[in-house]
Amino acid sequence: MTDQLDTALLQSRAEALVDAARKAGADQADAIAVRGVSQSVSVRDGKVEESERSEGDDVSLRVFIGRKTASVSTNTTEDPSVLAERAIAMARVAPDDPHVRLAEEMDLARDLPNLDLLDSTSVSAEMLSERALAAEAAGLGVTGVSKSGGASASWSLGGLVLATSTGFSKAYLTTRHGVSMTAVAGEGTGMERDYDFASAVHLEDLDAAEAIGKSAGERAIRRLSPRKIETQSAPVIYDRRAAIGLVGHFSAAINGGAIVRGTSFLKDRMGDRLFRENITITDDPHRRRGLASKPFDGEGVASKPLTLIEKGCLTTWLLDSATAHELDLKTNGRAARGGAAPHPAGTNMTLHAGDRSPDEMIADIGTGLVVTDLIGHGVNGVTGDYSRGAAGFWIEKGEIAYPVSEITIASNLVDMFGALTPASDLEYRYGTNAPTVLIEGMTIAGR
Repeated sequence: MTDQLDTALLQSRAEALVDAARKAGADQADAIAVRGVSQSVSVRDGKVEESERSEGDDVSLRVFIGRKTASVSTNTTEDPSVLAERAIAMARVAPDDPHVRLAEEMDLARDLPNLDLLDSTSVSAEMLSERALAAEAAGLGVTGVSKSGGASASWSLGGLVLATSTGFSKAYLTTRHGVSMTAVAGEGTGMERDYDFASAVHLEDLDAAEAIGKSAGERAIRRLSPRKIETQSAPVIYDRRAAIGLVGHFSAAINGGAIVRGTSFLKDRMGDRLFRENITITDDPHRRRGLASKPFDGEGVASKPLTLIEKGCLTTWLLDSATAHELDLKTNGRAARGGAAPHPAGTNMTLHAGDRSPDEMIADIGTGLVVTDLIGHGVNGVTGDYSRGAAGFWIEKGEIAYPVSEITIASNLVDMFGALTPASDLEYRYGTNAPTVLIEGMTIAGR
């Protein structure tokens, strides 16, 4: 199905925009062209609820006149010269920005790595329906599951081209397969729901639909008859899915955009030990078949794997060209490009595994909380204060005793990072990955 995206056509559109901008008077310019095809099927109670297919494309042009810049986007095949003239007219009245710029030519990607991001497997609506129905049937087959919250399967193919007035013009394609299921257990006011999902670049790497459905059902069953607990301070264990959020908070705090705005609680902590000495966090845009992998960043820079936390210490920010210049640093190839203007963002970010298994952690702490679900967005990026609704399981005598809900866990991310211990169960299933983690001494608000 890869013939549905013509990267040569995308490349010619992007290059035509750059050429038009230079002819119209821009000092420099870059253009990004994106085209995507996606298909998804949603089912409920053994029947297809929705089958959707979409195709779309978008082109964005960014022009520079001195230190002034402006960007325009369109999803039509508008005449490049018209788009260029519009962008230049906007740039002429824009304020000066001493930091925004194209990436230096010496930093641009030359030879692109083969990341195996394109799966040529044929996909049809019938295949997606079968996958979604299989996930739902497996979830409903778990004893105690009373109904389905729905299941879905999806496929997408995306192409991206970046062209710049410095001579860079390259493209890549990537595919994505997905499956998910939501299960409901119990009856009446005692109902509980949970879900599971999987995503992969190649279909052969995707978790079986039956396994996803069964996992969703089992997770819902485990949540039945939750109790409330007394307010207290106790160790908290985040399961893998919940622990990913902690890595996300760390990623946001070291984003160059937050650093230059002064809105990160880590803005003055470069080089400091934030985690215990055995903690490592990496960001790898070149992971083979990685969900967030890419051969070059949104400015064409040849991005490389980074060690963000080494022996517990913070080593770098996530930087694009503009934030790097403002901080008197050099870009590390972390520009993301969803539209016209790039911004810093991580890729395949990973909190690396520790030595103990989750069961050993549970046995060691004796009493505490396992968090499996987080609610709300109670994180202050400026101060690091952390307060979120949660559900999970209470630990007594080194074993999981019963499910709990309607609780809030609170601390400060600086303290949480410093008290964090990773387990040994790391799996690479998402764009951001983490093992189960233990954080000692959080406040748990209950009844």
